This record gives sequence, C-alpha cells and structure tokens, in this order.
Amino acid sequence: MKKKIAVAMSGGVDSSLTAALLLEQGYDVFGVTMTLSDDSREAGGSTAVADAKKVADTLGIKHYVVNYHAEFQKNVINYFIREYARGRTPNPCVACNNKIKFGALLEDCLKLGADAVATGHYARIEYDENYRRYVLKKGLDTHKDQSYVLYTLNQFALEHFLLPLGNYTKTQTRQLAEKLDLPVAHKPESQEICFIPNDDYKAYIKAKAPHILKAGDIVDTEGNVLGRHEGVPLYTVGQRKGLGIAAAHPLYVTGLDVKHSRVIVGENSATLAQGLVAQNLNFITKDDFTAPFTTTAKIRYGSRECECEVSPLADGRLAKVIFKEKQRAVTPGQSVVFYDGEILVGGGVIKQVIK
Repeated sequence: MKKKIAVAMSGGVDSSLTAALLLEQGYDVFGVTMTLSDDSREAGGSTAVADAKKVADTLGIKHYVVNYHAEFQKNVINYFIREYARGRTPNPCVACNNKIKFGALLEDCLKLGADAVATGHYARIEYDENYRRYVLKKGLDTHKDQSYVLYTLNQFALEHFLLPLGNYTKTQTRQLAEKLDLPVAHKPESQEICFIPNDDYKAYIKAKAPHILKAGDIVDTEGNVLGRHEGVPLYTVGQRKGLGIAAAHPLYVTGLDVKHSRVIVGENSATLAQGLVAQNLNFITKDDFTAPFTTTAKIRYGSRECECEVSPLADGRLAKVIFKEKQRAVTPGQSVVFYDGEILVGGGVIKQVIK
C-alpha cells in the first residue's frame, strides 16, 4: 500500500515542487494549505491558497485548506508582540515551525490518515545509526539552508516529516519546477515575515500594539542623554540606522532597558559579546545535557558559525555559551543553534548576553 503524504503547500515554488517530487516517487500525495492570519500574505493569504490549488489541480492531487488563525494568533503573533514588549527580538519563524507546522499541522494530518507530512524546507532528515536516532542536517544549498529555524523538532516530528528539497539547490528547484510545468515555477519568493505588511515590523507594532510603546531617552553607555525615542520595541541590538541622533562617530544600539524606557547606544566595540545564556533548550542528538561540549554555533539565521564552549546551568535547563572570538550584536530573544559539521545538535533562545 502506498504511503500517504500530506504536503504543506504555501503556493510557492518550493512546496509545489515538494508535492511534485513525492508524487513522482510513488507516494499518495495530497496538499494542505494553512491560513494563518488576516494579515498573512504568503502563508495562507488568498493568493497563496489560489496558487496552491492551481498546483494541486496541475498535479491531479486533492487540496485542503485549514484555518489556524487562533493557534497562530496565540503562538506566533502574541509571542511576537510580547517579546518586543520585553525588549527582546523574537523569531516568529522558529515559533511557527515549532507550534504550527511541526505541531498542529502534523497532528491534524496524522488524524486525516497521513503517514507523514512534507514541507519545502532546505534541510535534511536522516536516521543516524551512530546516534541511534533521527538527526537534522543542513541543506546542501548553503545559501538556502533552513536547518536553523527547525532546531526545536523532536524525534516524533523528525520521524514523521519529509524534506525532499534538502538535497537540491534553489537553482535546481527552479529548473525542475519549470521542467514539470508547475504554474509557480517563476513565482518570486518572499523573504519577509508572512504577517508583517511590507516587512515593516515597526508600523505593525504601532498599529497592532501601541500599548507597548512608551517614549524615553536614548543614552550612551555612561548614561548621558543623546536623544529621544518613541518606544524601546522599535529598536534592536546592533542597529545603526534610524537612531535620529547626531554624533561624531557611528553609534549602535548596545542594549535595551525596558524598565527605564531607555535605548542604550555606543561604539561598534560595545556591541561585541564574549558569550550568552540560553533557555528553552532542545537537543536533537542527545537526551540530556549534563556535560560541557565544544561545538560551533549560529546566533542568528544569517550569521556565520563560530566556535564555542557550551556548559549546562540550572541542571541543564540553561546553557552558558562562551565564544572563541567575541560576537557582534548577540540579541536576547533570537536563537542560538549548535552544529557538529552538517548535523544540527540543538539550540535555545538567547536569555542574556555575557559581555
């Protein structure tokens, strides 16, 4: 009997090709498009649904639309606003993958009789005999690798997910989509957060959560007032542009003080940190975190990996990470993700910075 695979179809070229490849490989495939919010464009907006349906019709597969507005509001949008209110910089894609795609969607598709769910992420899932468990590996296309946003996956999710594009480059994906006459073969991809119009998170916060904005002072590292701001959530660590203050040399945001409603700025050297403490840890290659280990880490999606020493704190509930070389703009709220070569070891959310 053919294995039944549900493909999360966003209407883009990646998820569309995922469905086509699995169909070619002999699976019984159906498409599922999630609608996530009224503001959402790609992830469940009307264009996304229409494009996904067009692809499903082209492939001759069934297509379903599922409404996850309530779950998305609770687990992604509310979290997004809450983190900014705390002076932290959230990562909504990590939250969405964890709670929605690899959480609610997986659960619902398995109830519908699917054996597994597939997405168009550029990463690889393999069963590793050495670890005796499923592992998550980087996608072969180093420029498109999305393993970073998938570090929260557990063994159950890894066992029930397929990521067929992990072995392809984006160029190959486009070429294959064209060859298969997929109607979205040339559709441009969106790099933006799906529920933030025009990629302007500041305008979004001003419109949706003005209550978290409180004007205050922009101060230097000595506490001298250099200017005023409209609200701490409108700034992020490492930011240089849009500070609205004049200085003899470039100034960068080095810290956010929500309690006193202050944005702290300094020279570039003041943005460097020796390490961090991470919380909400998840390890894919191990069950417990009781001993220090040396690894490489990424402190944001687009950053380079850096060597570091990771040590357990609070009985393994927290991780202390010390970098071999100081890192710029380590940002509370973002994720630190650990790698052993191609294999993703685990990760967590940056709680505090160690200067």
